[in-house]
Amino acid sequence: MSEVSSSHARGKRRPDRAALVIGPALLIVAAVIWWDVARITAVSNVAPIGPATVPHWIAIGLVILGIWTIFEAWRGDFPVREPVARMPVICLVAGLAAQMLLLKPAGFSIATGLLFALTACGFGRRKLWATIPIGIALSFVVWVIFAKLLQLSLPAGPLERLFF
Repeated sequence: MSEVSSSHARGKRRPDRAALVIGPALLIVAAVIWWDVARITAVSNVAPIGPATVPHWIAIGLVILGIWTIFEAWRGDFPVREPVARMPVICLVAGLAAQMLLLKPAGFSIATGLLFALTACGFGRRKLWATIPIGIALSFVVWVIFAKLLQLSLPAGPLERLFF
């Protein structure tokens, strides 16, 4: 009898609090997109598809996902989540922060090279002494392709100014 009652208790779970936060957040993002798209000028009668079409569909998709998330969270149907490993998340966030903070002063290659190295660290590669130069070299190649060949504007730092 205890086996039956324990399986019944497992079948009836409490609402998922994290998903109950994520669902309304999706609805808020959808509302912001919808409001922003409403400011785009109206599409002419000749071409019904315009610059507001795709953002409208994205907002509709987010509304559907938000409602679905809230419904599933309330029912408690989400699987039990595994514990989050903090170090990979810290490495990834540190890489993004480093790129945002260093993009103007250090340039694209160095900032993106650090992002590359810290992302690799987050995925388990701990040899920063090797991944930082590799990331900077790859980022420099990307900068050359975009800035010099395609004539797109990317922030140049000391490394880029050294060669160009």
